[in-house]
Amino acid sequence: MTVHPVSPNTVLANALHHAEDVLTPRIMADPPERIVLVVGTQINGAPHLGTSLIQSLAFAVAARLRTRFDLPMEVLFSALDNAPYDLTTDPATGHRYQRAYAQVLGAQALTDLVAALYEPLFTALSRRLGIPYRVETYTQQQAGEHFRRTWLRILPRIDAARWWLAPSTGTPHIRVPCPHLGCGWAEKYAERTQVYASSPEAATVTAVCLRHGPYETTIKPTAGAYLDLATLYRNLVKELALSSPRDTLHVMVKGGDWVFGSHPVDGALQAAGLTRAQLPARLFCPQIVTDTGAKLSKSLIREGHAPLPDGATDWMLDTRQWPGSLPEYAKQLLDLTETLLSDPRHFFRSYSAAEIGRMMTTPAPRSVPTP
Repeated sequence: MTVHPVSPNTVLANALHHAEDVLTPRIMADPPERIVLVVGTQINGAPHLGTSLIQSLAFAVAARLRTRFDLPMEVLFSALDNAPYDLTTDPATGHRYQRAYAQVLGAQALTDLVAALYEPLFTALSRRLGIPYRVETYTQQQAGEHFRRTWLRILPRIDAARWWLAPSTGTPHIRVPCPHLGCGWAEKYAERTQVYASSPEAATVTAVCLRHGPYETTIKPTAGAYLDLATLYRNLVKELALSSPRDTLHVMVKGGDWVFGSHPVDGALQAAGLTRAQLPARLFCPQIVTDTGAKLSKSLIREGHAPLPDGATDWMLDTRQWPGSLPEYAKQLLDLTETLLSDPRHFFRSYSAAEIGRMMTTPAPRSVPTP
């Protein structure tokens, strides 16, 4: 059995010679001095194969772009430490509350977690391809002056974007954890959270804590409360902030499931005043799916809501269980990315867990013929 996938033609694949050609219009329209590929992951446990695949593709695409455009490249790993750690329901109101990893573990424990679970693979990929990388947690990102100024700048226009960011309710979720020492609970769906732009340099947030009742806090460019934004809202601010430096092109590297999620973010960006040409550059990577076509989900499998797909093994859900060394794992991933990037037909599609497992464990020839 050949390691090469048999991939159908598609409209996009038929228009390209190489998968990375989708980024060429952005690079040629306003040639940057450097390119940064941004790949984000919720650090809510050990990485699974889908996470590793997207990360390795970020490095592999960076290497291809460097060769093609002779520009400095970097991979930025956005470690989303605002993922829920604890969830509970207020029995009096029925409102849901959460505490994020950032509030429960603290900065040092999070640094240690990222260093243990993610950085070894990044270091191995970086050394093999000569692409530098850096790590930024969401805690660090939301505390940065540029991110906060971007949020404050868009706040007066959020009414125009709110139905894009929250199509069901019109209320974009912002969570500012309770400031009482050792608390950190925040209303998950922001039903009673209110935001007021008190000046161009500050915003006031009022909310109700599960344990301590009503509280008020302030967010400023260089100080103030923790700013936890729901996924679409966070991407709006992040991508708007990263579109500012004219000498750097930031490319958002995402899984294929984000194709649908990016549509409302684009709508929100345009509602906030961006033109089509100012929308962020994105690269959607192949998605690993189950036999039913659903995304391979370690949480659903571990919680008993879905079985481990035929042909999948435990190491796909926890890459620490890979039966070999980390350098071998990095090499196999890069061999796999070479296959996926060898033809646009192989890149812009999904793969079953069994097919990805087969390609990961079968020696890959050095050239891949186009079907």
